[in-house]
Amino acid sequence: MKRRSQSGKPKSLSVRDRAYQYIQRAIADGVLEAGSGVSELSLAKELGSSRTPIREAMNQLAAEGLLRPGANGGMVVAQIQRDDIVELYELREALEVYSVGKVAKIPLRPADKDRLQFMIDEIGRLREELAKSGARELDREQMKRFLGCDLGFHALLVSLTGNTRIQKMINETRLLIRIFAIQRSGHDASQLESIQKYHQRILDCVDSQDAPGAMQALAEHIQVSQRERINDFDHWNREMAMRENMPGIFDLQRMALGDIS
Repeated sequence: MKRRSQSGKPKSLSVRDRAYQYIQRAIADGVLEAGSGVSELSLAKELGSSRTPIREAMNQLAAEGLLRPGANGGMVVAQIQRDDIVELYELREALEVYSVGKVAKIPLRPADKDRLQFMIDEIGRLREELAKSGARELDREQMKRFLGCDLGFHALLVSLTGNTRIQKMINETRLLIRIFAIQRSGHDASQLESIQKYHQRILDCVDSQDAPGAMQALAEHIQVSQRERINDFDHWNREMAMRENMPGIFDLQRMALGDIS
């Protein structure tokens, strides 16, 4: 969102802010993967600026945990470890559970309820599409739709607190969770069903102003997600270790797959 000047007109973003948003978006979209380098010079050329505002933006992203110093100088996209995942989910749970408890104590506006319900129903539609296609999991485009609904549901609930600091912290936490070095596959039908049911349960509790029920449902939902991400990370770690210690096995697998095709 653009800042507004005292005259009320939108104020153009500074080069530093544009660089910050550009790098953050590239990380969020997976264009810049965990461990990949970020070039000051390339960004300066692309944005048509000096290197100073680019460096300032990168330093801010490093302070937020998205970038870290590289082994050979410069900055690289952070590669999050298992303990980081646990800590990020604990922070997310603390902030979001508090927020939904606060939101559930006030009447939910019909327009907000309709928006939340639409995002829940969209997950159900994705599940139906998956069943009709016969595929095991969502494809890339379907996952984009899912993430829009999932992130949108949680973001809207938190925004209803009116606390912009909490919103910023949760957004940063979610972004860090998304960039850890595992390429997640698409959700399958059972995952979609579980998420849809949790979201519906949370909305029903918020709508009926059942704060304890909403807080419990959201806590359980986030804990399930945390376990899934940790399992993903552990599986990825084991596979990387096997590739390093027993590369011949994976060569044989590739050969076998090649023969089959």
